[in-house]
Amino acid sequence: MAVGFFALAIFLLYGLDLEDGFASPASAATSEGVEITYGSVIKLMHERTKFRLHSHDVPYGSGSGQQSVTGFPNVDDSNSYWIVKPLDGAKQGDKIKSGTIIRLQHMKTRKWLHSHLHASPISGKQEVSCFGSENESDTGDYWRLLIEGSGKTWKQDQRVRIQHVDTGVYLHSHDKKYTRIAGGQQEVCGVGEKKADNVWLAVEGVYLPVTETE
Repeated sequence: MAVGFFALAIFLLYGLDLEDGFASPASAATSEGVEITYGSVIKLMHERTKFRLHSHDVPYGSGSGQQSVTGFPNVDDSNSYWIVKPLDGAKQGDKIKSGTIIRLQHMKTRKWLHSHLHASPISGKQEVSCFGSENESDTGDYWRLLIEGSGKTWKQDQRVRIQHVDTGVYLHSHDKKYTRIAGGQQEVCGVGEKKADNVWLAVEGVYLPVTETE
């Protein structure tokens, strides 16, 4: 049943090009506390600036030259959707516990949220990019979910940090904006210290129902 729900969610996002607030038999992210499961399609909001984690088929002009990742100010943007994918052993519909290693696949381009030892364009911190394809991925695409507070499994509107496994940096953003990219997009990068600017929340999206047994 969850597979059918997911197929419908993909249809809604791609075929009808509907944005946030659409209805679906899968859980639309409209109420606090919805469980995030593998296969869910979500937007990640930077807590302090309220920008969404975003990517599109435009390469960085420096560093790795891979597909760029930015913070985007508008809620109604289809390039800010990410699919939460497991590593080996987990399945679609499973809950996601704090400390779990996940991958985030960009919905439109099918590439993976990635980081590596290149400098980010504005701040000179660690670059965050999108890399690979449906069947091409490596450990640079592995991120550890760290829930802030007492929560044990990932839920909508829950404060989290997302830590790169290979290098230890945290997914980070700030007020520094690109001057040559339309829409007032801001830099997303990786930093090694825990700061207020590396806290994120899952907000809009389509969340698959829990299928695991307790």
